[in-house]
Order: sequence, then C-alpha cells, then structure tokens
Amino acid sequence: MKNFSYSGYLTSNTDIDTQTIEHLVMNCRVLTVKKGNYLLRAGEVGKLSYFVEEGLLKQYSIDDKGKEHILQFAPENWIVSDRGSVYFGLPSDYYIQAIEDSKVVQIDEEFIVQLAKENQSFLEFNNKSLHNHIRHLQKRITLLLSATAEQRYLDFIKIYPNLTLRVPQILIASYLGITPESLSRVRKDLAHKNFNR
Repeated sequence: MKNFSYSGYLTSNTDIDTQTIEHLVMNCRVLTVKKGNYLLRAGEVGKLSYFVEEGLLKQYSIDDKGKEHILQFAPENWIVSDRGSVYFGLPSDYYIQAIEDSKVVQIDEEFIVQLAKENQSFLEFNNKSLHNHIRHLQKRITLLLSATAEQRYLDFIKIYPNLTLRVPQILIASYLGITPESLSRVRKDLAHKNFNR
C-alpha cells in the first residue's frame, strides 16, 4: 500500500520547503484509531480536522428514526472535519468514525491560520481546497435530488475509485441514499451492460 503523510501532502500541494513543513507538522499529534472508534460524535463541538495517513473514516448523521446517512468517506490522503462545528463553535450534527483501523493527523484551526499567515501558497491551496469541497457538496446535493441510482453510483466510483471493495454495500447504499437492494440491482445492471458491450 502506498505511504501517505501529511507532510508529503503539504509538500506536493504548496511551495513550502520540506524542512519547514517537517518542523511545523512535528507539532501535530498523530492518532491511532481502532475500527469502530469515534473522532467526533453528534452534540460535541468539533475542534479538529483529521488528515488520514492510513485507514478509512466515515462522516455521517443519524435521523430521528435512527437511520444513518453518510455524508462522506475519508480514505488515505483525505481530510475530514465538521467545518461548521470547528469554524463556528457549534455542536456538531455529525459523527466521524473509523471504518478500518486508521492513523490520522490532528489539525487544529490555529495551525491552519498560522500556516496561511506565513505562506501565500498554503493560503491559496487551502482556499482552493475549501472551494473544491463546497463544489463537491453542491454536486452531491444535486445528484441526491435528481440523479438516478446508477448515476449516483458511477459518481461514487469516480470520487472513490478504490473503495468498492473496502466499504460494505450497506454503507455505500447509505452514501447514495438508496437501499442495499437497489444498489445490488444497479451493480447487476452495470455488470450486464459491460458484459454485453
């Protein structure tokens, strides 16, 4: 498996020199999270973002009927956070939980602000990342409102090309807003289409 690190992520996306990044990242805490454990629970005020070096996380909410709705998955080289809770200091509506044993880097807002003050390329990269995240969420809302189950699944594969074998079907169905049975039909239909090409 490819090795991911937060310092490598920053080095490849900004023009900050490696030595400076290594020094800055040294102050970030690395956490090992066992499968099933939580980094955030609904009702708590989120204070951190998490960069995934190893493993897989999910961010989700639970409705009044106890049904889970997955907002996003966070595999290696992804950052996950409840931005509304972190930035505005509000109780979170979300849970962030490990689907696999994981290793994450904790990133606090102070670290981000300091890095943005000191380095223009990080400020630009961070702004671009936030706008890209908003763009992704807007597209996701549109898909949930108007796309077919097949279109949603194909978009899932595009965003998360390596997760179909790592994530249980019930969780993928939750992300897509469909039942596991519907997901089985979509997969079957796509396999049939591909076979008949």
